[in-house]
Amino acid sequence: MKEIPITITHKVDDGFPPMVAAVLADANGKRHQFVEKDVVVTSTGITTYSIFPMLGIIPCQVESEWIDAEGRLLVRATTAQPWGVESTAGCTTFVALVTQLRDA
Repeated sequence: MKEIPITITHKVDDGFPPMVAAVLADANGKRHQFVEKDVVVTSTGITTYSIFPMLGIIPCQVESEWIDAEGRLLVRATTAQPWGVESTAGCTTFVALVTQLRDA
């Protein structure tokens, strides 16, 4: 399994677990918005004292890899597996640079 980095921008809800807003910038610079449980996107958890923005991750699976016309190594990654994470627009598949991903 892989992880793709995101930027957690703020807390949305103080429920249990807290919900946070986050942004993923894909390989083309497009920003994808997420609202997700803090335990899904960060291992440190969100507290009253958390300082934003902060780094987070979304677990993902790589579906394919290729080299684009600019010579960049890209991946198509899905966030539907393993946790069913989707953007606020309902997207679960994103194109990212290979260098954006890290091992879980």
